[in-house]
Amino acid sequence: MALTNFLLAGFGGQGILFSGKVIAYSGLMDGKEVSWLPSYGPEMRGGTANCSVCISDEPIGSPLVLTPDILMAMNLQSYDKFIHSVAPGGMAIIDSTLIDKKTDRTDITAVYVPATALASDHDLQGLANIILIGTMLKHAPFADFEAVEKAIQKCVPPRKSHLIEANLRAIKLGMEY
Repeated sequence: MALTNFLLAGFGGQGILFSGKVIAYSGLMDGKEVSWLPSYGPEMRGGTANCSVCISDEPIGSPLVLTPDILMAMNLQSYDKFIHSVAPGGMAIIDSTLIDKKTDRTDITAVYVPATALASDHDLQGLANIILIGTMLKHAPFADFEAVEKAIQKCVPPRKSHLIEANLRAIKLGMEY
């Protein structure tokens, strides 16, 4: 893997920035060069949020991702805004619980995962973002599972350490979907 550019997008409160951090730390745990660039509206929850992540074997020239290799879209507004920016040959991981559209692009792989519904059905509320990371790991392995596991342990703050196991269950659920 020379360079993989990720763009994660959704509403504030869906864990977009946390997802980016997990992906970036996964790359770091695998000994790669990484960058993580958050972007969000002035609202904390309900506003738009997106995050650019780059994982590379070489130093990264710019942390800004305009043409992602992998897009993770968690709401319709983000899907509409970014689906056409995915690089040809790239992949879009889409939360089909919240996005009822299908792309007409034939030059990318689109993976539709009812992540919000799966999270609810498996008592993993609030972890739809992590389920999507698991699906991403299955279809476009950006790191070893062990690196992702270490990244979850690093990114979940100590006061919420009781959520580490649920996050790991969510990753595995996404990998199985």
